[in-house]
Amino acid sequence: MSDTDSFIDEVTEEVRRDRLFLMFKRYGWIGGLAVVLIVGGAAWREYSKAKEQTAAQDLGDVMVAALAADAPQDRAAALASVPASTETGAAIAKMMQAGALAEAGQTEDAASLLSEVAANGELDLIYRHIASFKALALQADSLGVSDRRIQYEALAQPGAPLALLASEQLALLDVQEGDTGAAIARLREIVADATVSRDLKDRATQVIVALGGKPDAADASEG
Repeated sequence: MSDTDSFIDEVTEEVRRDRLFLMFKRYGWIGGLAVVLIVGGAAWREYSKAKEQTAAQDLGDVMVAALAADAPQDRAAALASVPASTETGAAIAKMMQAGALAEAGQTEDAASLLSEVAANGELDLIYRHIASFKALALQADSLGVSDRRIQYEALAQPGAPLALLASEQLALLDVQEGDTGAAIARLREIVADATVSRDLKDRATQVIVALGGKPDAADASEG
C-alpha cells in the first residue's frame, strides 16, 4: 500500500468517526431516553408487584382477623366489611362470607352471594366456577335435578377448571334418577382421566363398585 492510499484510508476513517460523533451528538438523546424508559419500566413493574403483594398480605391479615370470631354470624359480618382493592380479593372474601353464612344456616343468602361471584365476568374462570359449584352444592334441596344437571354440565365442559368434579356430580344425579349404567360410564371416564386426583379417583372407583360395576371398562366387557 502506497503512502497516498494509507493517507486516504486515515482521512476516510477520520471522516467516519466525525460523522458517528455528529450522529451521537444529534440523536444520542434517543438512546438515553430508551435507557430511561427501560429502567423506568422495570422499576415501575417492581413497584407494582410490591404494591400488589402488600395489598394481598393486608387483605389476608384482615381475613384472618375476621375468621377469628367464634360465631359464624360474626364471621360473616366481619367478612362482609373486608375492604378489598381488587375483584379477586373481593370475590374470595365473598366466598368465605358465604361459607360462614352457610354454617350459620343461612343457606339461601350464602347461595345468592356465591351466584353473584359466579356471574362476575371480571373474574378469572376458576373463581367463577368454584363459586358456581359451591352454590349448586348448597342448592341440592332447593333446585330440581334437571336444573342442577344443566348447570353441572356447563361446569363439566372439557378443559373447564372443575370439569371432573362436575362430572362426578352428574354421575350422582344419574344415580338419583335411577340410570346406573350412565353413572358407571361417567365414573369410568373420570377414573381413566390422566388429570384426575387420587382422592377423586378413589371416590369414583368406590361408587362404581357400590353400583355393581367394575372400574376398568375392559374388565367389565370381559365379565
